Amino acid sequence: MSTLAITGMAVVAPTGQSLDQHWSSVLTGRSGIRPISRFDPASYPVRVAGQVEDYVARGTMPSRFVRETDRFTQMGLSAAQAALQDAALDPAELPEYAVAVVTASSSGGTEFGQKEMERLYQHGPSWVSPYQSIAWFYAATSGQISIRHGTKGPAGVLCAEQAGGLDAVALARRLVRDEVKAAIVGGTDASLCPYGLTAQLTSGRLSTVNEPEHAYRPFDASAAGYVPGEGGAMLIVEPAAEARRRGARIHGTVLGHAAGFDPAPWTGRPSALRRTMERALDDAGIGPRDVDVVFADGMAVPADDADEARAIGEVFGGGGVPVTVPKALTGRLHAGGGGLDLVTAVLAIRHGCVPHTAATTTVPDSYDLDLVLNEPRPRAVRHAVVLARGHGGFVSAVVLGA
Repeated sequence: MSTLAITGMAVVAPTGQSLDQHWSSVLTGRSGIRPISRFDPASYPVRVAGQVEDYVARGTMPSRFVRETDRFTQMGLSAAQAALQDAALDPAELPEYAVAVVTASSSGGTEFGQKEMERLYQHGPSWVSPYQSIAWFYAATSGQISIRHGTKGPAGVLCAEQAGGLDAVALARRLVRDEVKAAIVGGTDASLCPYGLTAQLTSGRLSTVNEPEHAYRPFDASAAGYVPGEGGAMLIVEPAAEARRRGARIHGTVLGHAAGFDPAPWTGRPSALRRTMERALDDAGIGPRDVDVVFADGMAVPADDADEARAIGEVFGGGGVPVTVPKALTGRLHAGGGGLDLVTAVLAIRHGCVPHTAATTTVPDSYDLDLVLNEPRPRAVRHAVVLARGHGGFVSAVVLGA
């Protein structure tokens, strides 16, 4: 398969709303996890989250888009616009069906849906917005990006929670190979509302530690679950040859991908993580020794962390590769998390620096993991592996190159 170039990147994240802001936060360990302010969380066991503060959609896009969409779609629209500008790519200058849009979604427009349900039960059906039928929908972001930028190529959405952001890139990779010249790809999530948080609590994996600096500690001896977050990232991908032809800046390349599905816990069968990593490396045409860093999923649930550490050790050897979990600064962004990790990994390749896992202090010896702690680690990064697991058993791995 021809090399896929990443020519545009943009983030809307708790760590910043630009690449520079986000990377600065990652390097300095400046966390975006703080007490929930979007609603009163006093009656909930989870009271901290990764929030995108000061994000304003109105004034940055046509007012009808704001009126018709949920916050998760508005963030996706903002990031897509910024990523296209970063790539110096205008879909209107390409053939009519030359640009695809592929996004990830985990729960759709929960906040929009909650408000409309409140109107329904308080006032009756005539109060419900006609846009409810589309604003809650998983594919709303893909559709609205296509509408705004006039793209008529393939458009789709992948619903695999955290893993969806990586799988979306893999689908875009196939589309760019076979059908189109470029793709807008990524994911965003915005489930920090009472309805969204209540749904997330059913997983039993959320941290109920309400001190922001201690709430989410991946691979730590005191790990007690993860913190939810909002935001995400969008990328522009196109064939490397085409990117070079038009003189585009290439941030990084997508070399390999694989997806798997974990067996049900009661079967006693091992996680699909090991095999998924191995197949992604095979797809990229490289071996474990060629990998300079692994961006781990980092659930911060002890059993899940132990499974992931074991899988990484089986592929790379005990302590055989630096491992990092920058999402400790943002919380898990669900559909937005995979794309944000990809952007962070590309920045690590560009700057020759492995970010640290800011909140974690004590890694159990049994993990045998070279988790980067305390401060970033200068290191030439040629290849990075990004891992993601999604609620329900989804597993995905992407291999990135310079």
